[in-house]
Amino acid sequence: MSISRRTTARSVRALGVATASAALALGAAGNALACDISEFSAEAKCADGKGVITVTDMDATGTPAVVSVFLENNGADERKVGEQEVKGSKEGVTVTFAEDWKPNAEYRVHVLAGDKAEPVVDKDIKPNLTTPSTGCTTEEPTPPATPSSPAPSESTPAETATPTPTTSTPPAATPSNAPSPAAQESHLAETGASSNTGLIAGIAAALVAVGGGAVFLGLRRRGASGNR
Repeated sequence: MSISRRTTARSVRALGVATASAALALGAAGNALACDISEFSAEAKCADGKGVITVTDMDATGTPAVVSVFLENNGADERKVGEQEVKGSKEGVTVTFAEDWKPNAEYRVHVLAGDKAEPVVDKDIKPNLTTPSTGCTTEEPTPPATPSSPAPSESTPAETATPTPTTSTPPAATPSNAPSPAAQESHLAETGASSNTGLIAGIAAALVAVGGGAVFLGLRRRGASGNR
């Protein structure tokens, strides 16, 4: 039994439609699995009181990519913060750039994924990253220093000054009517009375006795001579 041309044409047409549908489905699936800039995100935050910029790659295909971060100034690159390689995953892989960012600063984040000659992605993350309005460290005013009292020093106690003996001047003798010792000696010398008066009187008495004895003996001899 031969197949009519109409039947053959219908079969070919149906096969073509199926093939085109499969190609569109594969193309959509391929586009869905391809690396895309929308799978990258950037954030400025603080870690241990210091500023950092993080970039997360959620490319499920794991296409190797190079992430570059630039500080912007009036729409132009002021300086390059750094560059790191990342290989994303469905859960997301994050790379961190140490950057002491200032409040309200603007950064450009560029992603180059795939072969450098024919990259899959060669774009910036849009919009540019703007840092928070508050920095990571806030400088608190330093309170005025309170003068501290000096610590007691273990110094040797001062030596106690030895009191210097003071010579007191004896009070002047009050004049009295009693004669002074010099005056008494003078009077005794004038009257013959002194501390040797007794000795002198004794000697005088002995001399008187000796003289009296001599006179008595002389009288006796004289009387004896007369009786002869």
